[in-house]
Amino acid sequence: MRSETVTRVLPAPKNEVFAYLADVENLPRWATEFARELKTEDGRHKVVNGLGEFFFRIEADPETGVIDMLAGPSEDELALFPTRVVGLGAETSAFTFTMFQGPGMPDELFEAQHASLLRELANVEREFDR
Repeated sequence: MRSETVTRVLPAPKNEVFAYLADVENLPRWATEFARELKTEDGRHKVVNGLGEFFFRIEADPETGVIDMLAGPSEDELALFPTRVVGLGAETSAFTFTMFQGPGMPDELFEAQHASLLRELANVEREFDR
């Protein structure tokens, strides 16, 4: 299984970066291609993008900095996008995001999603640019 991991160092404390990224309501602000729209139906979140509408959930642990993002066509078919915020000092953090190429996913789609992730992480950098 192919994967790509991207890390960005941000000029902000871990707790601030974690709080921003773990809040599902902020997703459309930084993941502008993946979450063109964020819907809530019966207390469950869905993202809407060029590929359709997908269930989306965040499982976050502020102690470890882990923010697991899960997305898929149904609540039984959620792909894991593991991320983590690590403190590098009082005013600096690193945000790491890993994506996996799922079974049957064409190389071109995986590469396009990786390119999209790079653009979206630039949005995260701008959010914390001071």
